[in-house]
Amino acid sequence: MSNSILLDAPNLGALEKTYLNKALDSNYVSTVGPFVPEFETKFASYLKAGGAVAVQSGTAAIHMALYELGIKAGDEVIVPAITFIATVNPIVYVGATPIFVDIDSNSWNIDPKALRKAITPKTKAIIPVHLYGNPCNMAEIMDIAKQYGLFVVEDSTESLGASYGGKATGIFGDMGCFSFNGNKVITTGGGGMVTTTDPERAAHIKFLVNQARDAGRDYYYHPEIGFNNRMTNLEAALGLAQFERLSEFLSKKRQFYQEYQRILGGDNRLSLQQELPGAISSVWMSSVRFNSHRVDLTIPEIMAKLKEKGVPSRRIFQPLFDSPPYQKYKSEDYSNAYELFENGLNLPSSTLNSIEDIRYTAISLLEILDSI
Repeated sequence: MSNSILLDAPNLGALEKTYLNKALDSNYVSTVGPFVPEFETKFASYLKAGGAVAVQSGTAAIHMALYELGIKAGDEVIVPAITFIATVNPIVYVGATPIFVDIDSNSWNIDPKALRKAITPKTKAIIPVHLYGNPCNMAEIMDIAKQYGLFVVEDSTESLGASYGGKATGIFGDMGCFSFNGNKVITTGGGGMVTTTDPERAAHIKFLVNQARDAGRDYYYHPEIGFNNRMTNLEAALGLAQFERLSEFLSKKRQFYQEYQRILGGDNRLSLQQELPGAISSVWMSSVRFNSHRVDLTIPEIMAKLKEKGVPSRRIFQPLFDSPPYQKYKSEDYSNAYELFENGLNLPSSTLNSIEDIRYTAISLLEILDSI
């Protein structure tokens, strides 16, 4: 076991230093430089996307996607009840209304049946979230979107490297949005990426995030209102180094998930997040849900006991409609979302951990449950 078990810390080393030094030596440290287009090209190629645009954050990626698709005031956008708030804030940025629906109790992702029931004449888009890297039921979601003529913006911020039916997450819908925050599968420190199957949309987003400046003129001319959402060359340099190590990170996260499953999977007091048939999760965060009928401890109590053993953990995202800005949008039964929040827990998943760290975590968790 390592001296310190880590929840979601980034994995940085010599390669990252080499790339960052190249950026520093070139004197291109801001939003101009060769590493940004190289990162975009390699990212699009990996996903088999029509185009990719590097931006300042996963939040900016979702914002730009909705803006590009023309989502505006009076429109409704359907989202799952369980997600990080950055999924939903951009809906409000463009003036639209978020419509929360319940999740599937096994995959923890948006429930297609609940999604279908929530569609109204005002519905213009769906944002399926691949929670903790686990792919949604994209076959059914895309069928619903096609039937009702809806845009699909995939929140793939946690699912780089995940796939459904052999196809990467982030290229099923009209837009895919990725995050490179410090705790994600790969990091640029901050940063994000918008992907699309449409090269023309990608080109327009790239224009918008650079203040909508017409680079073909020898003076500052802006034919549209733009945004300052560009990624820097320094960030892209870090991203390229991390991208070279993506298979290493994904392999470790898969090994961690399998070790958790091996030790915890047969215990009827808890269950791990489940993949759908044909889905392969990036397992950004290995997570468990406790059976409230068999476990008398609350999540805060379990977290405290894990901490005593040197194991960090984190609660599942709270249903967003319980946050003050979104309470007015709460409208229906969200039993699965509440059950997951009350009984779910993120376990150590940083690739800096060893398999012995994961084994110690799982055994510690069982010891806590056995001590009740």
